[in-house]
Amino acid sequence: MNYELLADVAQIIMGQSPPSSTYNTVGEGLPFYQGKTDFGDMYPTPRVYCTEPSRIAEPDDILISVRAPVGPTNVSQERSCIGRGISAIRAGKNIDRDFLLYFLRFYEPELAKAGTGSTFAAIAREDLETIKIPLPPLTEQKRIASLLARADRLRTLRRTAHELGESLLQSVFLEMFGEYLKPSNPFTLMEKLVKITGGGTPSRDVPEYFTGNIPWLTSKDMRGNYIYDTQEHITEKAIKESATNLVPVGSILLVVKSKILMRRLPIAVTKVPLCHGQDIKSIQCSNKVNSLFLVYVLKYNEQNLLNQARGANTEGLTLPMLNEIKVPNVPLSLQEEFAGVVARVESLRGQMGESTRQVEGLFESLLAEAFS
Repeated sequence: MNYELLADVAQIIMGQSPPSSTYNTVGEGLPFYQGKTDFGDMYPTPRVYCTEPSRIAEPDDILISVRAPVGPTNVSQERSCIGRGISAIRAGKNIDRDFLLYFLRFYEPELAKAGTGSTFAAIAREDLETIKIPLPPLTEQKRIASLLARADRLRTLRRTAHELGESLLQSVFLEMFGEYLKPSNPFTLMEKLVKITGGGTPSRDVPEYFTGNIPWLTSKDMRGNYIYDTQEHITEKAIKESATNLVPVGSILLVVKSKILMRRLPIAVTKVPLCHGQDIKSIQCSNKVNSLFLVYVLKYNEQNLLNQARGANTEGLTLPMLNEIKVPNVPLSLQEEFAGVVARVESLRGQMGESTRQVEGLFESLLAEAFS
């Protein structure tokens, strides 16, 4: 197999941020991307535009995040301005663009390892220039890229189908309870319907506290609608000798203090007894409110809660903010009917999730087979 340096088969354009005075949010000039946070699963989403770009990415350039988190993003869909957190890779005539894209995705863990910096990980031009790429004949590159693209499309479709389940439930919630959500209709403050408890962290100076089998939840575990296990576990002694408490099954878990609140509000229901730290609050429902109904009341209020969490005089969501959430006065029988719909949809999503994991595994196997 012939190997070539990236610098020899592609043009590398390192981003450079233009003066902030040239930014705008009304769509004047070119879309401006600064890092991986500007990108969704598929394509970039501009939050800012720039009228005096310093570095430009052309359509079909491969965009790479060169500052934490380091790694490939996606293919540029339009002419855009790129800041210091982005590098554009423009494939030359001897390498297929899609072949290069999939190789860089395969190589992403190595890029992440190359990242250095005292405050955040970053890679330099030299880290990109010296990447060694296996380079079969162009026809073989296209064949490999075509195979990987088909698997990638299947993976994307599975993800999309899984995500549509959440959109469906939000639509059902609005359809069933739209009238109750009107400001003129009666409501009850959440503090009258639930018990809200905080968390605590066992001392990290006592390593044996973290050797048990009781799930220990942090914000990094809050990635789905339900919690079945966590990355860390603690002992019963850790509970007795710290401020943390065991949270019962069925509790609603809400991240109240984390940088993630700049983007979204993680909410989940625990399927196992667990403990958590101060960055999470747990909500135990009384017999006056259904927990799944309340989850979607919280999701309905997500933007308002995020706005409060990002306020100038707060570092997150406080207990008074949660206590004052207005819960519409919906008959319990109707809440339970909605909960039944949620259970059925979640069962289907669970089946799709397993299918998605299989497709993800297939894609990763194909990447490894193509480039290892």
